[in-house]
Amino acid sequence: MTKKVKVRVDRIIILVAILVAIIVGIIGITRDIKLKNSTAYKLEELGYSEKEVETIINNTKEKELQVILKRKYHKSIPELLKQKYLKFENLEKYLDYKNNHKNEKLKNVVSIVNVKADHEFYTNIEKTDISKNETMLVNKYYQLEKDYKPDDIKECSPMYAYEDNSLRNDAYNAFKELFNAAKREGYTIIINSSYRDYGWQEYLYNSYQTSSGEEYADSIAARPGHSEHQTGLAIDVATYDTPLAKFEETEAFTWMKENAHKYGFILRYPKGKEKITGYDYEPWHYRYVGKKIANDIFEKDITFDEYYEYYLK
Repeated sequence: MTKKVKVRVDRIIILVAILVAIIVGIIGITRDIKLKNSTAYKLEELGYSEKEVETIINNTKEKELQVILKRKYHKSIPELLKQKYLKFENLEKYLDYKNNHKNEKLKNVVSIVNVKADHEFYTNIEKTDISKNETMLVNKYYQLEKDYKPDDIKECSPMYAYEDNSLRNDAYNAFKELFNAAKREGYTIIINSSYRDYGWQEYLYNSYQTSSGEEYADSIAARPGHSEHQTGLAIDVATYDTPLAKFEETEAFTWMKENAHKYGFILRYPKGKEKITGYDYEPWHYRYVGKKIANDIFEKDITFDEYYEYYLK
């Protein structure tokens, strides 16, 4: 090979090397740009770990990702996104509640916020949607009108209830079915209290308030318009010769807890759910919602407040 040819080859090799280096550099820069523009990279830049990034990406839609990218790192977000009943539009409310209740489990945080129990009782009140019939919600955030009265109220026979009790027709028929089923197994479950109109509830609440103050009244009774008893679908049950407060200690209660849903009734204020329902545990208070929904609530082990917000509202 002549000297000129060798120089030319060397120059070609150098040019090829330079070209390759340029191409590699461009590819590297392009990859770097893409990496820095990737969602994963941006989330890591905010402080999320690789595992947290994977959780966030797998549990959000594109619009939701953009919301997370615009806010500061929060350690609760990845775990929150895995909660079954999370509503993404409530994200900031969940985080605010968690910040103020650091020991609360995220599952409970989601439930509390979803049912509006992160607000003070009797605030942010909405009108009860009575068109939902037996699945209407009445609680400390949903209120019935003063003049609401079901048009199918029926007086209960002394066989099934103490004096002066009445229920809506479907609830009454369902209770009779429940009563007879319990009776066949040796239990007598009787209605202690049922339908109360607005005026009756107002009288009860005002009596407690006058004698012991508003705080005590709120702890023991619903404010008028906020009582489930006004729906004609709620019952307080008991057994003969047993005080209402002792109902939980009876075998009849055990039967009721395990079987009421088969007849369309749910334990309305369960133990451990006080922050969600807004009421103390009441083992005697049951609500008729129909067999299908009662079974669904029983299987999911959630309150009616939660079920309403997730599936009915």
